[in-house]
Amino acid sequence: MVEKIIQLEDVSLVDFLGIENNNIKEVAAAFPKSKIVSRGTELRIQGTTPEIIKINEIINSLLAHYHKYGKVTSENVADYLQQEHAPPQQEEVDQPVLIYGTKGVAIKPKTFHQSELVKCAENKDLVFAIGPAGTGKTYISVALAVKALKNKDVKKIIITRPAVEAGENLGFLPGDLKDKVDPYLRPIYDALDDMIPSEKLKYYQENRIVEIAPLAYMRGRTLNNAFILLDEAQNTTPMQIKMFLTRMGPNSKVIITGDRSQIDLPKKQKSGLIEALNILQGVSGIGFVKLDASDVIRHKLVKSIIQAYDKAEVAQTLRKKEKEAREHKKGEKSVKSEGPEATPPEPAQGEPPPAG
Repeated sequence: MVEKIIQLEDVSLVDFLGIENNNIKEVAAAFPKSKIVSRGTELRIQGTTPEIIKINEIINSLLAHYHKYGKVTSENVADYLQQEHAPPQQEEVDQPVLIYGTKGVAIKPKTFHQSELVKCAENKDLVFAIGPAGTGKTYISVALAVKALKNKDVKKIIITRPAVEAGENLGFLPGDLKDKVDPYLRPIYDALDDMIPSEKLKYYQENRIVEIAPLAYMRGRTLNNAFILLDEAQNTTPMQIKMFLTRMGPNSKVIITGDRSQIDLPKKQKSGLIEALNILQGVSGIGFVKLDASDVIRHKLVKSIIQAYDKAEVAQTLRKKEKEAREHKKGEKSVKSEGPEATPPEPAQGEPPPAG
């Protein structure tokens, strides 16, 4: 048994270790053969040399994250642990091809988390794929749906989005249903155009083999023998996403994609996606895949933009907490300085009481 001591210098212990040391407990749980003890500003790691090396690397990565962003969350810990335990990323040529596109291009996962999404969808009937813009979550999900249709695993594809910008009240817009909703579903069409020849896609749509519609049109239906994709789910209300989830019929596959950072609902409206993620964690048969900036396959600047916004969000949260702490402290001082309410002196004997 070997021991390693790490000194936590210039670190807020609560922000780094987490409430009741939960962050370090999470690391310790990933290495059951080793022991991690937090004493003041010291972390003592006891275990075998290979495990201590791995734990030391994770702790150093978390320290670097803390010094950059000012806080370590349980999600950050989970991400670093996943990176440590993940197998080395394969070259793109070694990734399984999902389908060949209309121009003969092989469509396949290009990052570790995209591969995890594919594996999860193969093993689970309901999968949540959560991540920022550009991570390929929608594109890979559409490819999985097209693959299932081509392999005759399902009889139809249904792709839906909440039409938030139109308030899902589309009647006032000119044209038929397709004309009304096309602007809000354009990214889906772009993906399908890459994967299905235009004439075949037109045939599929005319015969309702491929159906693209706003979420409001899913109400009252039971979706059997279908691959169903709910995109932009962060813009659903709790009632809408519950309605959608209960549409699943026999032999159906469902992928729900969303981005926590791009909620377009009114300020006081709760996101159905956020609520569903909290309620359904731990439910057997449901898969959860988290994508991040490392999966961005758009312009190289997109990854830097996402990281910059993440950093700003952390800084804003810290400023808010500091402001609340200052106001709380100021309030306590104000109460102390005022003291108990002064009592008027008793009038001397024989004197009239003071006028009220």
